[in-house]
Amino acid sequence: MSSALITGVTGQDGSYLAEFLLAKGYEVYGVVRRTSHHSYERIEHILDRITVVAADLLDQHSLTEVIRDIQPDEVYNLAAQSFVPASWSQPVLTGEFTALGVTRILEAVRLACPEARFYQASSSEMFGRVTETPQRETTSFYPRSPYGVAKVYGHWITVNYRESYGLYAVSGILFNHESPRRGVEFVTRKVTDAVARIKLGLQNEVRLGNLDARRDWGYAGDYVDVMWRMLQQPEPRDYVVGTGISHSVRDLVDIAFGHVGLAWESHVVVDPALLRPAEVEALVADPTRARADLGWSPSVSFEEMIRMMVDADLERWRDRI
Repeated sequence: MSSALITGVTGQDGSYLAEFLLAKGYEVYGVVRRTSHHSYERIEHILDRITVVAADLLDQHSLTEVIRDIQPDEVYNLAAQSFVPASWSQPVLTGEFTALGVTRILEAVRLACPEARFYQASSSEMFGRVTETPQRETTSFYPRSPYGVAKVYGHWITVNYRESYGLYAVSGILFNHESPRRGVEFVTRKVTDAVARIKLGLQNEVRLGNLDARRDWGYAGDYVDVMWRMLQQPEPRDYVVGTGISHSVRDLVDIAFGHVGLAWESHVVVDPALLRPAEVEALVADPTRARADLGWSPSVSFEEMIRMMVDADLERWRDRI
C-alpha cells in the first residue's frame, strides 16, 4: 500500500486529495497544526479512514520528525496562507508559511525521507502582471501581491532542491480552482453564498471589488487528479494546470444569480474598498503540456461548477433556517 502525507488536509484541495488517494488505496496522513481548536468540517466524513498527525510549517523539527516516522511515498504540500487580500495585512506571516514553510518541508524530506516524491502547490498568482497570454511553463513571473511573491519563492526553492539534491520534487502551477468547499472569503464562494442568502431572503446585497478581473477558473476535484498524475511520471517536471478559458467576475455573478432567477444588477454593489492595492487583471492558462504528458483535462465546466456551488449553498442555508 502506498502512503501519502498531505499538509493542508483540512482545506479545500487537501480534502479532495485525501478522498482521491483513499479511492486509489493509499494510506493517507494529514498534517494539522497543534492548536486548541481544529476545523475538520471538510474531512469529517473520512476522519476514520485517514491518520491525522501534528506538525507545523513554522517548525522544522516537527516536520522532520513526522516525515521520519511515516516514511511516506508521496508528500503533497498544500498548506499556505492562501487568501491573497490577507497577504497585504499579514505579509510577514504569509512569507513564513507560504515561502519559508516550503523550504522547511523540503528540508524535512531531504533529511528524513529523500526517496519520497514531493508536490508543491504553486499558483497562477505568480504570473501577476502577465508578460504573455496565455501563461505557460516558460512565462516569466511578475507577482503583484505578497502572496504571489511568497509562492514564487516556494516554486523556485522546489526547483532548487530538485536540482541540488536530486529530489523528485515538482510544482503544479495551478490556476484558480473552486468548489462548494471553498472558503467564503474567496470571491467565487462569497458570490454563491450571497446568492443563496439573497434568494432565501436572508440578505439583499453583496459587495464586490473589480468586476472586470478575469481568471481561469476550474473545479478543485479535477485539479487534485493532476497533482497525483504529476508524481507518477518517470521524471520530475513542473506543469501549468488550468482550463485555458478565462471568465470575468461579472460572468461569475451573472451565472450565479441567473441560476436562481435573479438579476445581479439589483443586488451587487461595487465597493472601492475591496479593490486590491495592485490588481492582477487577467490570468489564463495554456495547459498544453499537462494535457499531452499527463493525459489530463478538466471534466467540469465553469458554468457547471458555479451552479453546483450555488445549489450547495442553497441546501446549506435551507438546513439552517
